[in-house]
Amino acid sequence: MKLKKITCALFFMVTFPAVAADKGTLTIPTTAVTGNPLGVGSDQMVVPISILNGRELSLKRENTLAETLNSIPGVSNSSFGPSVGRPMIRGMDSDRIKILQNGVNNLDASNLSSDHGVSIDPLIIEQIDVIRGPATLLYGGGAVGGVVNAIDHRIPKEKLQGITGRGEVRYGGANLEQSNAAVVDVGTGNFVMHFDAYNRDSKNLRIPGNAISNMLESANYWNPSAGDGDGSSGTPHTGTYRSYTTAHGRNKLLNSQSETRGGAVGASIIFDRGYAGVSYAKHQTKYGSVKEPGILLDMDTDRIDFASEIRDLGSFFERAKFRAAYTDYRHHEMGGGEIHSTFKNKGIDGTFELAHAPLMGLKGILGAQFDNGKFDAIGHEAFLPNSKTNSQSLYVYEELPLNQHKMTFGLRHGKHEVESKGGGEEGQFGDPSRKKFNTNNAAIGGLYALNEQWSLTGNLSHNERAPSYFELFAKGVHTATGTYQEGQQDLKKEKSNGLDGQIRWKSGQNSLTFGAYFNKFSNYIGLLSTNTGATVHEEEVTYVTHKTSIFSGIKAEFKGVELEGKTMLTDCVQFNVRGDYVDAKDKTNGGYVPRISPLKLGAGLKYEFDRFGARLDVLHAFKQDRVATNYNYEGGKELMTDAYTNVSIMATYKLPTQLNLEAFTRANNLLDQEIREHTSFLKDIAPMGGRSIMFGLRGEF
Repeated sequence: MKLKKITCALFFMVTFPAVAADKGTLTIPTTAVTGNPLGVGSDQMVVPISILNGRELSLKRENTLAETLNSIPGVSNSSFGPSVGRPMIRGMDSDRIKILQNGVNNLDASNLSSDHGVSIDPLIIEQIDVIRGPATLLYGGGAVGGVVNAIDHRIPKEKLQGITGRGEVRYGGANLEQSNAAVVDVGTGNFVMHFDAYNRDSKNLRIPGNAISNMLESANYWNPSAGDGDGSSGTPHTGTYRSYTTAHGRNKLLNSQSETRGGAVGASIIFDRGYAGVSYAKHQTKYGSVKEPGILLDMDTDRIDFASEIRDLGSFFERAKFRAAYTDYRHHEMGGGEIHSTFKNKGIDGTFELAHAPLMGLKGILGAQFDNGKFDAIGHEAFLPNSKTNSQSLYVYEELPLNQHKMTFGLRHGKHEVESKGGGEEGQFGDPSRKKFNTNNAAIGGLYALNEQWSLTGNLSHNERAPSYFELFAKGVHTATGTYQEGQQDLKKEKSNGLDGQIRWKSGQNSLTFGAYFNKFSNYIGLLSTNTGATVHEEEVTYVTHKTSIFSGIKAEFKGVELEGKTMLTDCVQFNVRGDYVDAKDKTNGGYVPRISPLKLGAGLKYEFDRFGARLDVLHAFKQDRVATNYNYEGGKELMTDAYTNVSIMATYKLPTQLNLEAFTRANNLLDQEIREHTSFLKDIAPMGGRSIMFGLRGEF
C-alpha cells in the first residue's frame, strides 16, 4: 500500500507540472539502437532487429514482456497464465534467448521453469530491442535464438537541467488490471537523478467458455483410469485431470490473479567525455499458478547496476564502456500459507568494451564478459541441486564499410564452469560434480545496397552453447510440467550453424522486409520423454507416477520466414502487414520439436489526424498440427492447437488542455474467440483472455 501511494504521488508530479508545456504531438524521447556497439541505426544492421520505443511502446505495453512483444514477427509468448510469459524467438526458448536489461543479463529463474516470471515489468521500460537469430558474439554463446534487451533510463547518460518525466494509469482488460507508473528525472546539469515507481493489480482472467480445451477433454490418456498415459494399462496416473476439471470451470481462469510492485532510484555524474552512474531497483510480484489451485508464487528481486563510458580517449582506443549488475533473486512457492519450496539466484554479470580507431578501414570493438552465479533450491519440490556457474568470454566485432555496402565479422571464445553441490533428499543428486566447457562462436555478414530503396543482408554463423546447470544436474519431479526430469552430466555443448538473409525496401514512411533463415544443430539439447515412470516413495508405499523426461542431445533443424511491411494509403492512413512461419524438426527421432508457433498472418490499419488516432489489427494463427511425438506433458503427448483470429482496436485522443495528456482505450479479442497459444505449456488448460476493453491516460513532460 505504501508503494502504491508513492507511485500515485510520483504520477501527479509527472503530469501536473506539465501545465507549462507546449501543445503538440505526444512523444517520448527514444534511445539509440543497442544491438550494434558501434551505434548504427537499425536499417544498417546485418542481423534482423526490431525496436519498440516511444509512444508505440507505451500503447503496446501488456502484463508481461513476452505479451508486449507478441506482435513482432518471429516472437511468441511461452505463456504460463496471464502473469507469466517468457519470449520465444524462432521456436527457441530457455537459455537460447538472452533477456537483458540495459545490455546486462537479467538474472531470475524464468529460463529454468515456465512458471517463473521474468523480473522486468514493461511499465517502466523506455525501449525494447529484439534481435532475431544468433546474437552469440556480443551477448554470449547461449543466445542462439536471439536477444531481448529492455532499456530504461535508471542510469542517466545525458546532462539535464530541470525536471522531466512521464506517467501512466490504466484500468480494465480481461483481468481487470489496475496499474500506474511514474518516471521522473531531475538534473542540475552535470548531476542527474532518476526515480521510478509502478504497481499493477489484476483479478482472475475472464475467458470465453471452458478453461480446458476440447482436445484435452477428448484425449483418453487424461482419464485417471486410463493407465500410463497412452491409453494402455500399467502405470497409475496421478489424477491431475480430475483436479483441473474441478478447479477450472467456465468464464474464469481461477488462481490467475497477481500483484506487482516495484521502483528504482539512480544517479549519474555527466562529464564532457562520458558519464558514470549507479542505480538500485526493487521488483516484487505475487501471482497464482493457474495449473495448481491454491498455489502462489512470491517473487522478489533486488538489483544494483553500475555503468560508465569514456569517449575521446585520444589514443588507438576511442571509447571505453563498462556495465555490470548484481542481482539477488528469490521466490517462494506457497500453498495454504506455508512455503513449499524456495528458489534463489544470486550473481554478478558485466561487460567491458573498447572501441578502436579505424584500422585499414575496419571499425570495431574488443570486449570481455563475465558472470558468476549461485543457484539454491530449498524444499521438497526442489528438483535441482545447489549449483554455481562461472563464465568468462572474450570477443571481437568488426565492420568494414565498402562505399554504400558493408561487411561484418566477429569471433568469441568463452570458458564455462558449472558446479553441482550434490546431496539432496536421500542423496538424489549424488556427489558434488564440476563440468567445464569451452565455446567458440563466429559470424560473417554483409549488407549490399542495390539502390537507395532496396538492400540485401546476409549472415552466416557458427554457434556453441554450454549446457546449463539444470540440463546437467536436474533430478526430480518438476511440478510445473508434471514430469520427472533428469539431467545428464555427460552432455556435450550445443552446436549449430546458421544462415540468415533479408531483402529490405524503404521509401519515406513506406517499408517492406522479407527474411528467411536456416539453423542446423548437430547437437540440440532437448527434454525428451522415455517410456518409463519415476519411482516415488511416500508413506511407506512405493509406486510409479510422473513420466520421466531426460535432457538429451539430438540433431535438429530450424527454418522459417518472416515478413513485415507498412505503407501510407493516404496522409492519415497507414496499412501494416506482418507474418511468420517456423518449421523445427527432430532429425534424430523424427517428427517435430515441441511448442512451435504455427503460421501467423496479420494486417492492420492505423489512422491519425490532429488529436485523434485509431487503429485496427487482425491476426490469424493457423491450426498447428505439426506436434512432437517424443515429448510428454503431464503424461500425455503434445496436442494439436486450433486456429484462431484475434481482432483488436484502439483509439487515442490528445486532450485539448495545456497538459501534455493523451487518453486511450483498447479492445482485445473482439470476436471473443478461444485463443490458445501453441507455445504455451498450459495451452490446453489456460486460454488467453476473452473480449475485453481497457482505458488509460498517459502524459509526459
